[in-house]
Amino acid sequence: MTSTKDTGTTTSSELLSVVASRELAGKRTVFAGIGLPTLAASLAHLTVAPDLEIVYESGVCGAHPSHLPETIADAVLITGAEAVLSMPALFGNVLQGGHIDVGFLGAAQIDRWGNLNSSVIGDWAEPAVRLPGPGGAMEVMANSGEVFVVMRRHDPWSFVDKLDFCTSPGPDRALADGIRPLGAGVTRVITELGILARPGAGEPLRLVAVHPGVTVGQVRAATGWPLEVADDLATIEPPAAAELRRLREEVDPGRVYLR
Repeated sequence: MTSTKDTGTTTSSELLSVVASRELAGKRTVFAGIGLPTLAASLAHLTVAPDLEIVYESGVCGAHPSHLPETIADAVLITGAEAVLSMPALFGNVLQGGHIDVGFLGAAQIDRWGNLNSSVIGDWAEPAVRLPGPGGAMEVMANSGEVFVVMRRHDPWSFVDKLDFCTSPGPDRALADGIRPLGAGVTRVITELGILARPGAGEPLRLVAVHPGVTVGQVRAATGWPLEVADDLATIEPPAAAELRRLREEVDPGRVYLR
């Protein structure tokens, strides 16, 4: 892949998709949510992870769609897929069987321990916003080897000290309830400001990389808890022209999710 930088305008969706795709280098299986996770996984399959098997909640394993699906039930996912399983087989055998390296999710809120909220903003009885809910995210969180999260917004209302509602608890909450989780929970969070990471249970998310021009002060101001910063804080390589070309022309030429 060429390292030539793109000289045009890179949108937030493109930036997040490219940076998130790089995190999948060397991974074998990814359980991809619709939206940015699908963009990232599809681009990774064309670049850093050519052997990546993409799995969808609808039961599709080893998806090779001719174009991006608009929902997890989109028929385009079935054509060319390696297998289509029933829901019990997918969740009971593939996911709970420990065969997923990375669960790739989005969320409305996240806290320092990697717990996710995709249900409501505000009070449960009278929420300010009612969201679509988790789908299979709880099972993905509990059973994937690790979970990557892509967040469109990095602000104190999305990165919160306390979730308005915990939809998908991470391993720390499971351990506190006497449940031994299969995976490490959220280990990477990709945002328009940088990358947050944690090795697993018992460790908070900390800032490990920033985009060019972003300061630690900016990220801390946009985070709703006292954010720790890695000693070896890195600067993220901007999207290369080749990465953006593939994303725009091969992954999502119809602009299904790029916006």
